[in-house]
Amino acid sequence: MAIPVGLILVITCVDLLTPTQVHLGPLLVVAPALTPSFAGPRVTALIGALAVAAQVVIAALRGGFTVNHQVQIAAVAVISLLIVAYAQEQRRRHRELARVRSVSEATQRVVLRPLPHRLGPLRVASLYMAAEDEAQIGGDLYAATRVKNSTRMIIGDVRGKGLTSISDASVLMGAFREAAHFSPGLLELADVLERSVCRHLAEHTTIAHGEGGGAAEPSAAEAELSEHFITALLVDIPDEDTVAYMANCGHPPPLLLHERGEVTTLSAAQPAPPLGSMCGLPHGSSTAGPPDTFAFEDGDTLLLYTDGVIEARAPDGSFYPLAQRVGQWRCSGPEGLLHHLRRDLLDHVGGRLGDDAAMVVIQRSPALHPVQQLKKMVPVNGAHR
Repeated sequence: MAIPVGLILVITCVDLLTPTQVHLGPLLVVAPALTPSFAGPRVTALIGALAVAAQVVIAALRGGFTVNHQVQIAAVAVISLLIVAYAQEQRRRHRELARVRSVSEATQRVVLRPLPHRLGPLRVASLYMAAEDEAQIGGDLYAATRVKNSTRMIIGDVRGKGLTSISDASVLMGAFREAAHFSPGLLELADVLERSVCRHLAEHTTIAHGEGGGAAEPSAAEAELSEHFITALLVDIPDEDTVAYMANCGHPPPLLLHERGEVTTLSAAQPAPPLGSMCGLPHGSSTAGPPDTFAFEDGDTLLLYTDGVIEARAPDGSFYPLAQRVGQWRCSGPEGLLHHLRRDLLDHVGGRLGDDAAMVVIQRSPALHPVQQLKKMVPVNGAHR
């Protein structure tokens, strides 16, 4: 508030000290015009009133209320009123934006639940980077759940943006959290998720056509269904085994950071098509071969990510070299690794992503392996060391 008041005082004094043919009074409107940038409508109205009062003082000390002075006073008053109205509208929009952000954050907590930092013998960290400034969630997704002596995870990317992609992501994660507990293997789990996504897409298409006021042609419905799909990567990490399992449904391959320093790209031997892309075909036509296996030993780190990471472009058009960059931070821990990746990714693109990006880091930690610790403490004869 000191700045607009100071402007009013300076302009008034300078106007009174200059020759009579120089009129600086109209500049008083600058003070109320600056006020909405840091204050509300009430303070803006007060500054506007002070500006009008200063113009009255100038008129009284500069030869009386001539027509010119009367016009200047009226002009400052009218412009001040308009600025107050603008400040009121700005306050209303700020409140509306705050409510939208609150709803968005609540939706994020429900749809995209934060992953726990520990899952059995695993240390976990997750990161979601929205491309839109005000967005909290979009079409990227991840979820994890504990099953008997194992941890199952999913990361995926819904084609498209907006509310439709959020709806698709919510359906898939809900189906995963339920089916992960009763599906014996990753292929069966992927099959259940495929069925769930196809049902959701069929219902969504039917509702959309119903709201359109007429029945759609079958070919049009099939074309619309074919435009919706979800890439997904399923991972099953047993607690007591150094071999983990993976089923890839059209998703970018994860990276395995060995404790020794190597970085391995875990490409699928027989990748399945994205979920929902084969809804029009008979059941079982999209089934891939057996799940891929890979060694996941104590100290190793697994990085799951969406295509928004590797397709992020620098100003010169080059893609982000994730596999080449990630190895230098392998010893930072899950949270530290994501911190370095986020900063490096934003530096690569110049501060703003063109698409949503999600990353999940899983590290097998010997310190969190209860059975192995118990075996070290209790020898074969049952005597404690």
